[in-house]
Amino acid sequence: MKCLVVVAHPIADSLCHSLARSAIQALTEAGHAVQIEDLYQAGFSPSLTVSERQSYYAPPFDSSATQSQIERLLSAEALVLAFPTWWFGFPAILKGWFDRVWAPGIAYDHATDLGPIKPRLHNLQRALVITSLGSPWWVDRLLLWQPVKRVLKTALLGTCAPACRFEMLSLYKAERLSAKQVELFCSRIQRKLAKWS
Repeated sequence: MKCLVVVAHPIADSLCHSLARSAIQALTEAGHAVQIEDLYQAGFSPSLTVSERQSYYAPPFDSSATQSQIERLLSAEALVLAFPTWWFGFPAILKGWFDRVWAPGIAYDHATDLGPIKPRLHNLQRALVITSLGSPWWVDRLLLWQPVKRVLKTALLGTCAPACRFEMLSLYKAERLSAKQVELFCSRIQRKLAKWS
């Protein structure tokens, strides 16, 4: 498959980048074609421009500043997102990638009556989200009901790529992990991606 790996962490030797490298290695070894979108390294600006926002409801969407990212998204059959969960949400740069790249006429179409949007990412078959959190699992799952997972699964992929198979791996207590715990989690990533065909 054509796999797009999107990484959203500012520090190159971070835990997030280490997890992303495990995913890239597993995909490459399985024979998939891998494209890497390192948002910080690329200097991606998360801010929606005036022209982009004005064209959200007055098509066509102004994709002039994000065309290369859009082309990579549209060609992808599989998507891996690797990012830290900060304040139980996305890093700003990843949220901006969704705002500017998953745009109308690209990831979805507005309904003529501004009702439910219509999906356009029909090419996307699989998605794996890899994230780290400083909190213990029970805070994310029991107190906050996994807000990042719900947004990704329901609001983004559920509406823009409803046929896409969604999976998520969350690594909790990220600041207090041993090397062995990180290694075990990387093995989970590799086993998960080894099953992709």
